[in-house]
Amino acid sequence: MPPAAYLVDPEIDFREMIGEFDTLLAGRRSFEVAADGDQPLMGLPTYVFSRTLRRGDYRNVIVVGEDWRSVVQSLREGKGKDIWLFGGGVLFRSLAKAGLVDTVEVAVIPTILGGGIPLVAEPAARIPLTLTDQKPTTRPAPSSWCTP
Repeated sequence: MPPAAYLVDPEIDFREMIGEFDTLLAGRRSFEVAADGDQPLMGLPTYVFSRTLRRGDYRNVIVVGEDWRSVVQSLREGKGKDIWLFGGGVLFRSLAKAGLVDTVEVAVIPTILGGGIPLVAEPAARIPLTLTDQKPTTRPAPSSWCTP
């Protein structure tokens, strides 16, 4: 069981949710919290963005370093489903600043962690968003979709 499995709301069907994605991007810290060894997260091809990991550190995930912009641009230009940025406040900040984020989905899962990885890491410029959809649920985990 991944180390962070106890943080996941068992009522959320992540398998159904990830059906719209075929690639997962993760920052190093999010990957290390959620990973089960070197296995891809959620069974999707996984790209881990890090300044400290090396490409040979993991066999089953792709470690991306300094060439992150070209890697993300290439993935965006490829055919397939959407790309999921899984956690990674630093990674999100960098991708948003580079104009490489199309949609932001924020799910409110009512669990007080007392710490963790921020949605956007500091220092971050203001990222104006436009609310495009909202999905209230019977459980206390509504989602909101926004575009930069």
